[in-house]
Amino acid sequence: MKAIVYTQYGSPEVLTLTNVEKPIPKSNEILIRIKATAVNSGDVRLRKADPFAVRLFFGLFKPKKEILGSVFSGEIESVGSAVQRFKVGDDVFGHTDMSFGTYAEYKCFPENGSIALKPTTISHNEAAAISFGGVTALHFLKKASIQHGQKVIVVGASGAVGSAAVQLAKHFGAIVTGVCSTANVALVKSLGADKVIDYTKEDFTKNEEMYDVIFDSVNKMSLSDSLGSLKIYGTLILSAAGLSKTLNGARISMTSNKKIKVLTGMISHSSDDINFLKKLIELGQLKPVIDKTYPMEQMVEAHTYVEKGHKKGNVAIEIN
Repeated sequence: MKAIVYTQYGSPEVLTLTNVEKPIPKSNEILIRIKATAVNSGDVRLRKADPFAVRLFFGLFKPKKEILGSVFSGEIESVGSAVQRFKVGDDVFGHTDMSFGTYAEYKCFPENGSIALKPTTISHNEAAAISFGGVTALHFLKKASIQHGQKVIVVGASGAVGSAAVQLAKHFGAIVTGVCSTANVALVKSLGADKVIDYTKEDFTKNEEMYDVIFDSVNKMSLSDSLGSLKIYGTLILSAAGLSKTLNGARISMTSNKKIKVLTGMISHSSDDINFLKKLIELGQLKPVIDKTYPMEQMVEAHTYVEKGHKKGNVAIEIN
């Protein structure tokens, strides 16, 4: 099968299209013929080994996992002997977590993993795209125990995680403010945000508004400045934080006189979460946002674009 492989860390050019052995499903696995995946910020960080701590978990000198990609949508081609939840021909979508491997034509996946039947109302490109931002935003909003009527502000509201966070927070009944650039104001409004702040014209930390939850999805917010906009017992979500900001967040959690809860770190998810996203998609309460779509053969160009940090929502990759 064809796959995008990288054997060293570096620029987008380390990604090469090559032929590798097609996987064979174990008894509890399904074999998915992947129709679409997506390039996310996490893929870029792993490819670059940036921050350096990436190497401690994924290979000190070279990548242990040579095929990136954590989200997928496709069709089940075969199933293991013990599989009961799915059948050949089912269209499915999901998130592989740390097993990666979706920059390829085929992927074996356990039937009890973070996977669900694809909504019939969206394409494979859209289904693959929604998984990364959807599960990330859902993980943190659930940990924040978001409540109906709370005021939530999402920084980076037009990105993959931010666009999902705006929609999910609205689903949970929050009053949502989105922060984005001028070019993305209309997009964020269309996602259901009650208010949109153009960060090129206004600094939300200086407008005296107070929030129950501040969700920084892009790691571009000043922690010290944002604390003044957080209510007592408020929650600060740092979904894209690096090591230094993670440590700083832990310090704030322990020392803040506002009793602030700071959420960061790795996400966790399950098939229940993917099915939850599926339900919201079918209800029209969660819409995938796709900026650009590239064929598999243009993965270098896709990574180059994502690395610039200006994408709206997601960058989808058509596999076949």
